[in-house]
Amino acid sequence: MDSGYYAAMTGLVARTQALDTAAANLANAQTSGYRAEREFFRSVLLGPDAMDSQLGETVNNYGLLGGDRLTMTQGAITDTGNPLDLAIEGQGFFMVQTPNGLRYTRDGSFHRLPNGQMVTQADEPVLSVAGGPIVIPPGEISVGADGSISVAGGVVAQAGVFVFPAGTQLKPEGANRYIAPQGVKATASAGASIRQGALESANQDVVEGTLDLVMMQRQAEMMQRALTIFHTEFNKFATEDLPKV
Repeated sequence: MDSGYYAAMTGLVARTQALDTAAANLANAQTSGYRAEREFFRSVLLGPDAMDSQLGETVNNYGLLGGDRLTMTQGAITDTGNPLDLAIEGQGFFMVQTPNGLRYTRDGSFHRLPNGQMVTQADEPVLSVAGGPIVIPPGEISVGADGSISVAGGVVAQAGVFVFPAGTQLKPEGANRYIAPQGVKATASAGASIRQGALESANQDVVEGTLDLVMMQRQAEMMQRALTIFHTEFNKFATEDLPKV
């Protein structure tokens, strides 16, 4: 009975955390460049005494939520007609200089300041493939698939698309920007392309997100009911059976 109690307890913790993740995914399903998160599980407790612990052996028989990982699948691309709306087709991120350091995003809703600098909606500089700010002179803007920005037929800058080594886990900051792990350097992408006059939607489908949320909620409720049953049985044993011993 005790192992069942631990199973219900770990299941409830995992489903509650997964429910929070599903809710966040659904809430950002209309956010440009948002990367959905999916939970992953681990089955072995960490620590030098994990294998010697009876509690550890019991809990290790059941899945424990290890955390969330970003899903890097491509989101739908929608045409906007704005010449400085840029969508990435393929893997990679735009690099943005913020007061708190470099950040990475797939939200390409940019605009040009009076001084010509290309910036995000928060007026943060978008960086070129060389890592510097992008300054665009007045005139009609054309952006090539490689990120080359031209005005009146002349190339003035190249918007950068940056990728990370395989297995790199970026840390979300806000809805659609991400922080690279300390010591990990981004490099220019060789395979991604840029589409001008378009934005990439979140890679979370609303219908799928709604179904995920309902399923996680029902699973959490089921674990809660199971935990309540085991807790009731323990109380019954303590109050009725132990006094007879």
